[in-house]
Amino acid sequence: MSAEAVSNALLAPAFAQVQEEVDSAFDAFLTVPTDSRKRLIDAMRYAVIGGGKRVRPLLLVSVAKLHGVDRSAAINAACAVEAIHAYSLIHDDLPCMDDDELRHGKPTVHKAFDEATAVLAGDSLHALAFDILSRSATSPDPFVRSELISTLAKASGHEGMAAGQVMDMAADDEHYDLHAVTRLQQLKTGALLAASVEMGAILGKVPPEGRAHLRAYARDIGLAFQIADDLLDVEGDEAKAGKALRKDEEQGKATFVTLMGVDKARAQARMLVEQAAGHLASYGKDAQLLNELARFIVERDR
Repeated sequence: MSAEAVSNALLAPAFAQVQEEVDSAFDAFLTVPTDSRKRLIDAMRYAVIGGGKRVRPLLLVSVAKLHGVDRSAAINAACAVEAIHAYSLIHDDLPCMDDDELRHGKPTVHKAFDEATAVLAGDSLHALAFDILSRSATSPDPFVRSELISTLAKASGHEGMAAGQVMDMAADDEHYDLHAVTRLQQLKTGALLAASVEMGAILGKVPPEGRAHLRAYARDIGLAFQIADDLLDVEGDEAKAGKALRKDEEQGKATFVTLMGVDKARAQARMLVEQAAGHLASYGKDAQLLNELARFIVERDR
């Protein structure tokens, strides 16, 4: 069996399973009321059910599995990460931010509903994330729950994703070099990917000093993920991507591709994937899915 066939045999069912589990969990979390709140819940469900690759949930549950964590607990934590991710996309698509009309191959939330509902849906998903993490079903250990909440909060706010988004907004007026673009993407894209890996280990009660190799893996795949995104923006197919492409080029933004060129950027992404695999060597074959997931991040077409 070829390496590609092995990868597909591992990843396809893993993605299908986690997508089904996350959708099912959100369906239970977001019961639709019969009163005027219905429009808000419908918008939240529209944003989180039936869309997205679920890379972050698969990262989290895969790391959790390495450390013997109950699957349902890991899915809960994965939904919290995905709720934050979905809220960020809702707000990022708004006219005051990127002003996008398409996400995951369907109209963005503010187009399908309205701007005010989109803002409230994003706010509510942000709150739902921490509600989920505070539940005993996620972990019976209050110290684990507290660390999960702290980790996701730091990855989401002014020390993580939101800071990266501010840097991205400022990119129109500032001439970023490779160091600045790397820092931007470590925050905007990498922080939530890193939190997914870290939270899987937290559920498994791996002490902070025992997570260095997982943090290194997360750092490398986070950068590889964004390089792949930049390559897709230049070379991708909008029909497959399910969103508008070529926007960075139109806006004159510095990216890994504009700063390094297509060939060097692709080579750098592949190097990062190999480096990421090296950080997981101590797990042996148990880490095969995580290694294949790293390769998927670079080779995906959407």
